[in-house]
Amino acid sequence: MELKRIVLNKKRNVNLTAILQGVGGEFIRVNRRPAVLVLPGGGYDMCSDIEAEPVALAYAKAGYQAFILRYSVGEHAIWPYPLEDYEQAVELIREHAEEWGIYSDKIVVVGFSAGGHLAACTAVMSKYRPNAAVIGYAPVGVRGTKLMESKQLPSPIDYVDQNTSPCFLFAARDDMLVTIDNTLEFQLALAKTNVTFESHVYAFGSHGFSTGEKAVKYVRTCSRVPNWVNDSIEWLKEIQGDFGNGELGEPEFGKKINDDLEPFLSVDCTIHRLKTKQELLDESLVPYLGILDNRGMEAERMEGPLADFVKNVRLRDMLLTVGITDEEIARIDAKLRKTRMTKKQLG
Repeated sequence: MELKRIVLNKKRNVNLTAILQGVGGEFIRVNRRPAVLVLPGGGYDMCSDIEAEPVALAYAKAGYQAFILRYSVGEHAIWPYPLEDYEQAVELIREHAEEWGIYSDKIVVVGFSAGGHLAACTAVMSKYRPNAAVIGYAPVGVRGTKLMESKQLPSPIDYVDQNTSPCFLFAARDDMLVTIDNTLEFQLALAKTNVTFESHVYAFGSHGFSTGEKAVKYVRTCSRVPNWVNDSIEWLKEIQGDFGNGELGEPEFGKKINDDLEPFLSVDCTIHRLKTKQELLDESLVPYLGILDNRGMEAERMEGPLADFVKNVRLRDMLLTVGITDEEIARIDAKLRKTRMTKKQLG
């Protein structure tokens, strides 16, 4: 393992700590690693140590090349300096991706409190959107959060759109510093888009619990709080792949809940979407679109919640329901993906 400390901006005391592990050799299943960029909290007045190295090491243990960004704080925490610090760090990591054994397209951010606000901003507005964002007890709504309002920071919730990075959220119900409505409103905004997200709200944990381990936390928490670390790691495996024969395998799930907005068709499109593009399909695929109709669930006949289900159910889910094998689904998917659409056809 190699430790590096790189000064990004001497005047603003911005620096990047890198915790780098080997690839290849004895790491026979690892030719490259995903990267995690940790953004500690501290109210934009400081960068908390308990939300820095302990977090980076947890992800390093899971196989990541881990980085800690101590971004502009205090008198230098003038927006958009912190976001620019993040973008400078990502540029540096990508420049050294080959040397450091990193997938340049698999950089994840993990942020806490103010650092979680910054992580959310990277997910919704940065020119270098992370592959995913893990956001802990963060003032992502800002409205009503005096700590953040005083610094005239943007509200990430206002920028959530279809291009937002997948997000993993965690917080505590009894957090009185950054109230839980921040997390709840942010996940509701994500739910209104096509973006994949996962959220964990613990009954007790207050604010600033970091990894939840006794060696780092200074607040009383419920016993399940430390679970967020492993849950986030498993979630990341699902959306960006796990270590295999030297390379990360294919993701089990996508970054969007369906493929309806993609420039191609797939079994992860909704049946409703595929029906609107039926004229583009191979004739052998058309019968699969009638699965719901054959069960008396034509969209035109449905009302209320069932109508929403019929409109939003993915073809893959219905194929599995009627017993189509994984091999056959893969064959159907391959045929569908040959269908590429123009911008006009996407509408």
